[in-house]
Amino acid sequence: MNILVVDDEKLIVKGLKKSLEQQGYSVSTAYNGEEALIVLQTKNVDFIILDLMLPDIDGMMLCKKIREIHDMPILMLTAKDGDYDKILGFELGADDYMTKPFNVFELIARIKAITRRSTVNKKDIVLSFKNLIINYQERKAYKKDEEIKLTAKEFDMLYLLAKNPGRVFTREEIFNHIWEEEPMDVRTIDVHIKNLREKIETEIRKPKYILTKWGVGYYFNKN
Repeated sequence: MNILVVDDEKLIVKGLKKSLEQQGYSVSTAYNGEEALIVLQTKNVDFIILDLMLPDIDGMMLCKKIREIHDMPILMLTAKDGDYDKILGFELGADDYMTKPFNVFELIARIKAITRRSTVNKKDIVLSFKNLIINYQERKAYKKDEEIKLTAKEFDMLYLLAKNPGRVFTREEIFNHIWEEEPMDVRTIDVHIKNLREKIETEIRKPKYILTKWGVGYYFNKN
């Protein structure tokens, strides 16, 4: 798996590259947004570690640009620890978030958890609901035969709900299933559900697929 590390702090990039290569990953590097976009045009990238503070382009905007074309997982790094930055990062397509300074072993564990969910139990499973088709093996979803651009976390969340139609999941349960850890901020789930609805629903205010059980959580419409 090729990981792209985007950060203008050369010592951090050097340390991450060494640690990731010791884990068997191939690592590409970029020190600003322009270099990152060039790497994405010239190499096959499977995972991106993206710093929020870049010299030429804001990391949030770069994340948005990447999401317009690519759907590989993006883990954002930042020196900020505000809830607003985390929520905005998820809204723009980030899959996970770590605050500097961070433990490199925790970062590697998160990378493994995200990629493990993308590779285990790859059965030829296709879920079909009216105009919505979810193909687990391809890790793609289609609306009226047109592919829906989903992030890794969005796909995992959609598949979790769709394969258990009618079952209400609390925000904590969804977080545990998708992130495989205890919830840090369950508002993250609301952001992902909002993004999913914008992509799969015809009328966001009158959703037909992902419904809300007020005071409890979310569920997929079994009808």
